[in-house]
Amino acid sequence: MMQALPYLQKIALKRESVDSFDCYPFSIPAIRELVCLEFGREVTIFVGENGSGKSTLLEAIAVGMGFNAEGGSRNFHFDTRSTHSELHRFIRLTKSFKKHRDGFFLRAESFYNVATNIDELDEAPGFGPPIRNSYGGKSLHKQSHGESFLSLLVERFYGRGLYILDEPEAALSPTRQLAVLSRMHQLIKQDSQFILATHSPILLAYPGALIYQIDQSGIYPIRYEDTEHYEVTKAFLNHPQPMLRELFSESE
Repeated sequence: MMQALPYLQKIALKRESVDSFDCYPFSIPAIRELVCLEFGREVTIFVGENGSGKSTLLEAIAVGMGFNAEGGSRNFHFDTRSTHSELHRFIRLTKSFKKHRDGFFLRAESFYNVATNIDELDEAPGFGPPIRNSYGGKSLHKQSHGESFLSLLVERFYGRGLYILDEPEAALSPTRQLAVLSRMHQLIKQDSQFILATHSPILLAYPGALIYQIDQSGIYPIRYEDTEHYEVTKAFLNHPQPMLRELFSESE
């Protein structure tokens, strides 16, 4: 029997269309080695160091699926900066026979611009209800960064959706990261798919998530317990004083 999920099943790099792998973004090792990448039914997570290509790949996926490069739903068309790469033009996407009903691309670094665009649209003449009603009825700029992120997940995301999140933990305390896990679980039970890039060992722990390590050797599946984020966090929490002594002695 055919399954609706995942809505985005896999991507492939159209390598034959790339003129040179010496130019950005194809010079990024993870992109240079990319052939085909499959997605988990519920949650797929990219993990890796800053500069490894996580956000570049996530952005290409989002744009390829019709989202604005700076974030938002498919109805957002603002452009405050044209710095996104052309990678999406070289990505072949394989989708489910069933289309997702809801969707959103959240990237922490440009969420301020999304909030500004919502306020601008609400201030313009119109006949429909304010857009902010879908985000808790209050301007996202009048909430803390963490509050606005949670308002987005709780008020705006309504299920049967494709949600692409780039480092959503940026403004969230550990307690609120746990709240995000809970909300993700609710939405997944409502036939949603999540694709995210994160440094958070809490978000990485989502049960059954397909985790991809992105590094100088390419992109490959990895167990949660084998990620550096898990290993370093666990080692530090279990033995903070010896690790601090070693770090401080090295700095001296």
